[in-house]
Amino acid sequence: MTGNLAFHPHKPLVIGQSRQVNTPTTIVDTPSTPNHRRQHSVLAASLMAVTAGMVWSFGALTARLAKHTDAWQYLVWRSIGVFVVMELLNLRKRRAPLITTAFGTGRRMLFACGALMLASVCFVYAIKNTSAANAALLSSITPLLAAVLARVFIGEHLSRITIAAIGVAFIGLFVMVTGSGAGGGTNSMAGNVAAMASSLGFAGYMVTIRSSADRDWGPVLPGYAIMTVLMCAAVTVVNRNPLFPSAHDVGLAVLHGGAFIVIGTLLFNAGSRQVPAAAMAVFSQTETVFVPIWVFLGLGERPAGTTIIGGLIIMTAVVGKALLERR
Repeated sequence: MTGNLAFHPHKPLVIGQSRQVNTPTTIVDTPSTPNHRRQHSVLAASLMAVTAGMVWSFGALTARLAKHTDAWQYLVWRSIGVFVVMELLNLRKRRAPLITTAFGTGRRMLFACGALMLASVCFVYAIKNTSAANAALLSSITPLLAAVLARVFIGEHLSRITIAAIGVAFIGLFVMVTGSGAGGGTNSMAGNVAAMASSLGFAGYMVTIRSSADRDWGPVLPGYAIMTVLMCAAVTVVNRNPLFPSAHDVGLAVLHGGAFIVIGTLLFNAGSRQVPAAAMAVFSQTETVFVPIWVFLGLGERPAGTTIIGGLIIMTAVVGKALLERR
C-alpha cells in the first residue's frame, strides 16, 4: 500500500511491530492502486476496440482497389490469407490445427463458421456492387438484428429501447435503399441487399457465440475461411474466371485477410474481455465511419445525400440504443 505514512527515518518500521505516529495518516490514490489500474485497463481495452474497427475498415479500400477481380475471386485469396496467418499464429503455440477444431466440435461451431462466411461473402459483394458508404452503413444494423435473433433463439429480453431503435433504423434503411439506383452501378439494389444480408450473417454469428460464452471460438476464423475458399472457388470456376488473377489483386486480397481481418479481430477480442457489450457495439461502429473516408481519400468516391441522411439515422439508432441501455 502506498501513501504518506510519517515515521522516524532513524527507526525503521519492522514487519510484525506497530508504533504510534502522531502525524495524521493520509492515503493518496496513485496510479498503482487497483482502481487506477482497472481504469487504465478499461481505457486500453476501449482503444483496442476502436482501433479494431479502424483496421477492419481498410479492407473496403483494398477490395475496391482490386479492380480486375470480382467478389468471388477476391474472397478466395482473402480467405486464404486469413487461414494461413491464423494457423501460423496457432503453430507458434504448439497446438493442434484450428481447422480440426472448427470442423470437429459440433454443429454450433459449424453454424458459427457458416454465419461468418455469409457475413464475409455478402459484405465483399456489397463493396464491389454498391457504394462503400452504403455497404458500411447498411451493415451497421448488426447489433439490432442480433438483439432480435437473441430474443428468438436464446430467449434474451428485447427491451422497448431496442424495439424503438429497430424502428428508427428501418427508417434509415428505407431512405438509403430508395435513394439508390435499382440497376447496376455504384448504388445497385443487389449490393444494398447484400450489405443487409451481411448484417444478418454477423448477427447470427454474434448470437451463436453468445449462446456459449465460455467456449473458445478462435477456430471460427480459419473454419469460415476454408468454407469461403471452397464455395467461392467453385463459383469462380462455374463463371469461367481464373482462380489466379493478377498478382496485384491477389496481394491486396491476402493483405486484407491476413492483416486487416486477423489484426482487427484479435484487437476486438482482446478489448471485449474488459469492455461491456453495449460499449463494444458503439466502438465497433468506427469501421462504419472510416470505410467511406478511406474510399473517398483513395478513390474520390463521394457518398450520395440519401446515403448520408439514412446512415446518420441508422447510426443514431445503433449508438443511441447502446448508450441508453448502458445507462
